[in-house]
Amino acid sequence: MESETFRAHAHAFVDWMADYLAHVERRPVRAQVRPGDIARLLAAEPPAHGEPISDIFSAFERDILPGVTHWQHPRFFAYFPANASPPSVLAEMLTAVLGVNCMAWETSPAGTELETRVLAWLRQMVGLPESFEGVIQDSASSATLVALLAACERVTGGAAGTRGLAANRALTVYASAETHSSIDKGMMVAGLGLENLRKIPTDSKFALRPEVLAESVRRDRDAGLLPACVVATLGTTAVGGIDPLADIAEIARRERLYLHVDAAWAGSALVCEEFRDMLAGVGEVDSFVFNPHKWLLTNFDCSAHFVRDMAEVERALTVSPAYLRTAAGDRVVDYRNRSVPLGRRFRALKLWFVIRHYGVVGLQAHIRRHVGLARDLEARIRNTPGFVLAAPRSLSLVTFRYRPDGVADAEAIDQMNRQLLARVNEGGLAYLSPCEVRGRFALRLAIGAPETQEQHVIEVWDHITRLAAQCNPAAPSAGPAGT
Repeated sequence: MESETFRAHAHAFVDWMADYLAHVERRPVRAQVRPGDIARLLAAEPPAHGEPISDIFSAFERDILPGVTHWQHPRFFAYFPANASPPSVLAEMLTAVLGVNCMAWETSPAGTELETRVLAWLRQMVGLPESFEGVIQDSASSATLVALLAACERVTGGAAGTRGLAANRALTVYASAETHSSIDKGMMVAGLGLENLRKIPTDSKFALRPEVLAESVRRDRDAGLLPACVVATLGTTAVGGIDPLADIAEIARRERLYLHVDAAWAGSALVCEEFRDMLAGVGEVDSFVFNPHKWLLTNFDCSAHFVRDMAEVERALTVSPAYLRTAAGDRVVDYRNRSVPLGRRFRALKLWFVIRHYGVVGLQAHIRRHVGLARDLEARIRNTPGFVLAAPRSLSLVTFRYRPDGVADAEAIDQMNRQLLARVNEGGLAYLSPCEVRGRFALRLAIGAPETQEQHVIEVWDHITRLAAQCNPAAPSAGPAGT
């Protein structure tokens, strides 16, 4: 492609992107397609000859876009958000055109030194101790896997990486019963085995119970097993539970456990001082991860992983064949030794753009606005007959159930909530996600899309209450729901 042709298409694409962000609210939130609909539109064989970009883009709008679920939509309330802001998108364009691999200082000096500096900024912004060093991972799942590998190396005295786990007693890991599925997957990928993951019951606030953790570690030691790591969560997926770091840290120190903190979603809220009570005890933590790509206006993927002793991570991950050795040697950081993949995208650039563009004050306002909207929604739920909170509100996450008067059967209530979620999501106005709370089906509404405003939350709540009556066989007919 010639330079001027590229320039013309690039201008057109940017115009399209600006229009998309400005008008995404007009689209249905969730893709209104069935399994296989998109695949049927795609050729079964690759084209023998090249096609003009204009034709390919037309096919994108016609065939691909209808199958996209719009995560930037102001009524996207499912899962946790995945923010994409204009400065972050612009930086991604620069990242794509540079096409650098930031695996080592020599392969991209700016990439390495910018990553070091921007993570130092981020550490200050969220109130972590100065002793922590950072590395950008692709996701919190990768950071958790790295933490598990570092824990294995520590507890086996370095034998896990050389002789393998089979040369040791079975290693055990501990986490809340509300922990994210990435912990389970990390156990599988690291070769630790799901049978060696202990899920600790939670209290009335859905926080890990430290006394049960201590007893579980004691039992495993008595059984001849080797406790290695505990994963504390700040902001569990279903209900936003906050584990008691200080109490867990005391147990981890006493039992010589590696302590990793998964704050993938809630960690972004730490830019606001009023939410930092959850950090009590963080000085004893070995590693801490949160995702700017979830709630800090930095588009996917960008996960900030902070470690108290980075040498432990490097001992677990460093492999140095001749073709990877560079003239700079030990004088610089080679981030390939702090991540599982060798290849590394220039993720620091978009984070740098975002922090510089919004500033700390702007990012704080972004978080506070969403928490305020969730607080208002919490009050609406409490004041709406037939609805109850399934768990206390956590930051901008609200979990609730439809429980109409006169219906006592738990299975019937679960089924009504399943129907309610299906009707909300199939209509295209909004998108919510499901969860289980103490074994019962509930709906999650996570506020975090960049353009979500008060009217969007009110609109979707009114929509939910209208649809709910249609899910209750005992309710008078409410007529068709509005959109």
